[in-house]
Amino acid sequence: MGQQTVNEPPVVEGPATQEFAPEVEKLINTVAKFTVLVSQKLPDDVAARLKELAEEETAPMAKMIYSTMARNQDLAWQLKRPSCQDTGLVQLFVRAGTDFPYLDRVDAAMKEAVARATKWSPLRLNTVETFDEYNTGTNTGSRSPWIYWQTIPDSDSLELDVYLAGGGCSLPGQGKTLMPGEGYEAAVKFVLDVMTSYGINACPPLLVGVGIGSSIDAAAYMSKAALMRPVGSHSANPKAAELETELKDAIDRIGLGPQGLGGQHSVMGVNIENSARHPSVLSVAVNTGCWSHRRGTIRIASDLSYELLTHKGVEL
Repeated sequence: MGQQTVNEPPVVEGPATQEFAPEVEKLINTVAKFTVLVSQKLPDDVAARLKELAEEETAPMAKMIYSTMARNQDLAWQLKRPSCQDTGLVQLFVRAGTDFPYLDRVDAAMKEAVARATKWSPLRLNTVETFDEYNTGTNTGSRSPWIYWQTIPDSDSLELDVYLAGGGCSLPGQGKTLMPGEGYEAAVKFVLDVMTSYGINACPPLLVGVGIGSSIDAAAYMSKAALMRPVGSHSANPKAAELETELKDAIDRIGLGPQGLGGQHSVMGVNIENSARHPSVLSVAVNTGCWSHRRGTIRIASDLSYELLTHKGVEL
């Protein structure tokens, strides 16, 4: 075989070559600064849950690991540096009001915001073009950042979840469409099989997102959306809420512990999202968030003022 060389990226118009109106510039900078914040500081619910797990832990090794995790977070915030060397691939959940005045610029603004956050944080350059195999150098690229869109009628605000999905916590992501008659027991078995096979790779304790519905793509989307819910929240469906608790207890009994080195807790929690389904089809999917679950939610008003819903008391 001949010598392999790294492909040179083609010359394309990137985010830095675009010009934006002053109002859109303000939107971009707000989202970029928030993305930097998410890379450096855990959301309030995750930080609180990790503290609870540390206090409940009895194994000396596990307690030491939780202490190290807490010190890691403190130093990341003090030094204004990303809290994990894998700063992830940026994924965005956009809930845009139909009356938000910059609705037609949101896609372009989000891409530019990620490129700026990459420089400011700085974020590790993790975006590689599939098949062409070159690093874009901006953490943006083809359909990257990946944006999940939802429009909200009669609203003039923009609500945004920023999620830094690391490679480790993405590794367990799997889905399966079950045969008719296998039922919910098979869905539970699938989740537990994923956790026993791959959970240790995702830096426990994990937040486990489970999607259950008709088609595999819908289940996969819901399992990722479940990770945007607060730790400790429960499904509005009582049966799904009960299953969340049962799955959490079952995965804890695996005994992964922090960083997979043993302990009382394997997960911060299990969040289930579900949809109506075809009577002969049941699909289930799993996605996980690592212990450093870098997720944040910001609400931006039509005048571009903002409220941080997950990082109270912090200003951008």
